[in-house]
Amino acid sequence: MITVQSLTKVYGAHRAVDDVSFTAQSGRVTGFLGPNGAGKTTTMRAMVGLTPPTSGTVTIGGLPYADIPNPGRHVGVLLDASAQHNGRTGREVLTIGARTMGLPDSRVEEMLDLVSLSGDEGKRRVRDYSLGMRQRLGVAHALLGDPSVLILDEPANGLDPAGIRWMRSLLKSYADRGGTVLLSSHLLHEVEQIADEMILIGRGKIVAQGDRKSLLSGGAASALVTSEDNERLAKALADAGIATSAAGEGLRADCDPAAVGRAALTAGVVLTDLRTGSAGLEDLFLSLTADTQREGHPSAATDQGDRA
Repeated sequence: MITVQSLTKVYGAHRAVDDVSFTAQSGRVTGFLGPNGAGKTTTMRAMVGLTPPTSGTVTIGGLPYADIPNPGRHVGVLLDASAQHNGRTGREVLTIGARTMGLPDSRVEEMLDLVSLSGDEGKRRVRDYSLGMRQRLGVAHALLGDPSVLILDEPANGLDPAGIRWMRSLLKSYADRGGTVLLSSHLLHEVEQIADEMILIGRGKIVAQGDRKSLLSGGAASALVTSEDNERLAKALADAGIATSAAGEGLRADCDPAAVGRAALTAGVVLTDLRTGSAGLEDLFLSLTADTQREGHPSAATDQGDRA
């Protein structure tokens, strides 16, 4: 378990992390989401002693990282897939890590196999690795000591769709076995699929946290529907006291999809598409961090006008 309590990091007049508190539980994947510069990486660096906090504490399994004996056996870390010695081979990188942790060399082969780096790829210099291969090597290094906690910053960056699916399966199975996973990412759709809990951060502050259902429960119910007779469906919904408006080739109804289905059944209207129209995770993310986004900021429009 990871416990972050009132963590603050100040650089001069800039508060990179501002009184951040949260817990990442065992047996769960916790998604750590925020725009670039929101404080995600600084928080993760503080967790593992790379960035000393101005105030506040972080404990992993009840101990500060610096007090954990042989920490690689307890905490797996991947903060920068490019921070590997370019002149060494992938196998050498893992062998040095294994021997540092007191692990047998056989563990290296197990990890290469786990992350699908072939024997030939393991012999290549890291400088010749693609970003996706570096990510796989970084994950292998993080898992080398069979830790109970994983702290991963953008681990899917550079992976192709098959690699992203592999990463999702790997981390989910790790959590299912009781491991703690803290995962930062800007790939909201991927985090939405894997995370048991999500923490949203903007300008160094936590702006929301909870599971997907609780985070999205505050919005008004809405449904998007298309039918073989939209006019008759709109009348049936109106008779049920449900307001509608045109939306593309169909309707937006101010209710949940189940209410639309009931009204359509009563009216004998065949539906060809029905889905929730409520705000999703991406909409919530953008609304809560709107003042940190480059796109949509008033100055962005001014800049575009100046360039025209």
